[in-house]
Amino acid sequence: MICEGRVVVITGAARGIGAAHAEEFRRQGAHVLVNDVDGGDHDADVSTWDGAKSLVDKVVEEYGRLDVLVNNAGIVRDRMLVSTSEQEWDDVVRVHLKAHFLTMRHAAEHWRARSKAGERVSARVINTSSGAGLFGSVGQANYSAAKAGILGLTLVAAAELARYGVTVNAIAPSARTRMTEQLFPDLAGPEDIAPLVVWLGSEESAGVTGRVFEVEAGKIGVVLGHHRGPSVDRGSRWPVTEVGAAVAELIAKTPPEVPVYGA
Repeated sequence: MICEGRVVVITGAARGIGAAHAEEFRRQGAHVLVNDVDGGDHDADVSTWDGAKSLVDKVVEEYGRLDVLVNNAGIVRDRMLVSTSEQEWDDVVRVHLKAHFLTMRHAAEHWRARSKAGERVSARVINTSSGAGLFGSVGQANYSAAKAGILGLTLVAAAELARYGVTVNAIAPSARTRMTEQLFPDLAGPEDIAPLVVWLGSEESAGVTGRVFEVEAGKIGVVLGHHRGPSVDRGSRWPVTEVGAAVAELIAKTPPEVPVYGA
């Protein structure tokens, strides 16, 4: 019961990974409010300003506070880059990246107000990225870009919200869901993702923030991204004719990139 009494909101939780999160949070003693446009306790569209605000307002009205926000809602509109429409791009970026921003924006306002009132806040945000956001995925330029944006958003939010007693982390899960079952039918079930998310939502995870975790079945890994590689400083402006040799030398010293999924 590591989350006993904690108040949790999970977006996109009517089924799949989000529903598994909700079940495990409840098993660990939390009060859970499920948001999903296809059903749940709150069906507002959190990719809109008013929809995201209404979600935070509802949970605070019902339980008096919010302790944990799990951003899980998402869609896919898979298509090769050359065939992707503007609408398909906008829809995926809106539901993934914009919705993450909006729910965090309104939750952060709630936590800041509590902190400034002298209350001890111990809040958690768990965002949902993807291996596509880490390494890219052929046929998913919109999804990969949105999920990569969530990583950057997570890092900034972790740095900015620490002063209010809030930690912010992200996961890149692999599990069998509606979005993956056709391409990857052998993936483990979504219930295997929940234990890490529930722990990150607990008081026990207070010292962990600004981290990205890959999780699949019984495997948990920390992503070691965002590190500078080899560099060379000429001491003055580079002549164009010398840049090629310098870049070749740097690449020779650098480990190869992880291949894009599907490449």
